[in-house]
Amino acid sequence: MNKKLPAISKLIVFILVAGSLFSSCKSSRSVIKAPLKAQGEQFLLDKMALAETKYNFFNARVSISLIGENKNKTELKGQIRIKKDSIIWISLSPALGIEAARMVLTTDSIKFINRLDKTFFIGDYDFINQYFGTTIDYDMVQALITGNDLESYEDENFRASVDHMEYKLSATNRLKRRKFLRQKDTPNVLVQSIWLDPENFKIVKINMKEYTDENKRLQATYTDFGLVNEQLVPFSVNFELQGGKKIDMKLLYNKLELNTDQAFPFKIPDNFVKIN
Repeated sequence: MNKKLPAISKLIVFILVAGSLFSSCKSSRSVIKAPLKAQGEQFLLDKMALAETKYNFFNARVSISLIGENKNKTELKGQIRIKKDSIIWISLSPALGIEAARMVLTTDSIKFINRLDKTFFIGDYDFINQYFGTTIDYDMVQALITGNDLESYEDENFRASVDHMEYKLSATNRLKRRKFLRQKDTPNVLVQSIWLDPENFKIVKINMKEYTDENKRLQATYTDFGLVNEQLVPFSVNFELQGGKKIDMKLLYNKLELNTDQAFPFKIPDNFVKIN
């Protein structure tokens, strides 16, 4: 693996790890005056499932603010398209608006092209996990972008509680469902907490870390909810990644569409050089 990736390539790779959204109709939670009534795990899991963003196609323009370990700030514009459980397509542009990079993720592969230095990469999620010292897969990226829960992981081990006027689901050993494991996979175990808005049961915060390594963790915070196709979705997403590196990223979404057919063009120019 090449440790000296160009800066834009490193940025593109990180966008994967973390890892959407839209118009002018925003909502804020009303003040809850009465104490929350404790609810059981299954009640909250069912409510969370009903409240999740439901889509076949997802398309949003996004403004990205990235702060690395050296506190340097990078601003980008981009577009994210998703065909659920199939493909994630990301295009990134600097301030001038000319595309600098394009990426495609599938359930088992990662491809990107860097137009700035005329390079390309084709590989799998092992590349991301080795570079950032973390564990990530397609389901995690898709869920984090859309503010939904992980579909490929079991939910039998959650415990329910109330935390600062929000419902909280916590699991100390969340396992990937067997049917989603590839033959070569080592089963990943997550320590995960999910905070839910008590009025609409949308996810407002997620904290994930690896069972075997306290230093590998990811926190996502979702705010500025608004209506798209009569569904509540977050306009703002903040990611804090702690792994081999520490990175903070903020996504501000606009012009979001749900369930509008999308194209996912990706072609590597003949004169581009492969990154190994």
